[in-house]
Amino acid sequence: MFFLHYLCTLKVINHAKRMKRNRKLILFIAVLLMLPTLALWSQKRFVFTPQWKAQAQFAGYYVAQEKGFYKEEGIDVDIVHPSATQSALSRVEDDDIDATTLQLCQALKIVDSGVPLINILQTSMNNALVIVSRRGKNPLEQKGERVGIWKADFGEMAMCMSQKEGLGYEWVYYASEMNLFIRGAIDAIVAMSYNEYYQLLQTGIQLKDENVYRFCDHEYNVQEDGVYMRRDVYERNKEQADKFARASQKGWEWAAEHPEETLDIVMKYVKLNHVATNRTLQKLMLDEVLRLQTDRETGKREFRLRPDMVKLASSLLLENRVLKHEVTYTSLVNSEK
Repeated sequence: MFFLHYLCTLKVINHAKRMKRNRKLILFIAVLLMLPTLALWSQKRFVFTPQWKAQAQFAGYYVAQEKGFYKEEGIDVDIVHPSATQSALSRVEDDDIDATTLQLCQALKIVDSGVPLINILQTSMNNALVIVSRRGKNPLEQKGERVGIWKADFGEMAMCMSQKEGLGYEWVYYASEMNLFIRGAIDAIVAMSYNEYYQLLQTGIQLKDENVYRFCDHEYNVQEDGVYMRRDVYERNKEQADKFARASQKGWEWAAEHPEETLDIVMKYVKLNHVATNRTLQKLMLDEVLRLQTDRETGKREFRLRPDMVKLASSLLLENRVLKHEVTYTSLVNSEK
């Protein structure tokens, strides 16, 4: 009787040991399965703010988010558009975000003001600025006339051109609407070839090639949109920054190959952000943005900041007293690469 009791006790003990081992094994497997998620949780979210409201100008970043390219790189990205009370510029200067898009001239001005920046991805290879005449003239023949320009930045090259060419434009500042131009209250307007230019065409205004001055066709062809970070923020988050740049480039490459699907994604973001626009305008914008991404010399999308264009932009801004100091190419890039 004692022997049977001993055997039963031994079986219970062995069963308990096996259960304990099994629990440890299950726990170990569960931890292994959770490692990718835990690794993602251990990283802070990478906050990216485009410099303007939701539109096809930023299609590649929306694609990278929707197609999971950021997740494939192991980063958790928040795309947060600027608000009426806080611009992308102020957010990057105040260290409230990780990265933003800036035009090259904007970046040079920020660096000149004492905030070091680093370019982690360059999308634009050509200048999108145009000056559109309201009087059926060549804008270069409109000396001293009233020309509309944004209250915000983005018009530095236009101001440099006016001064360098001796045009003496009288600048009339506007927010984002173009009623002054449409109603004939001004003689010409500075616009983006992928945005306001097409908005004007949609109003029914007839424009001839000789009435549109395209900066990229002259000696003012400097790059525009690129992704920038404060250098101190980049130094703390190099791995995340590099992953963000790789995934974003992949997003733009996918967008170029799948324009219609990209437009679906763009319109999703437009609706989420309550932007008044239409698919036709966004298609025109996407086509033009992608065209401007192709380097004229190589015929390729190179996604790189060009040293010669940085030098040209810095020289023009210095010459016209927009900058106090020269900003060099090496000051804007990661010297380790």
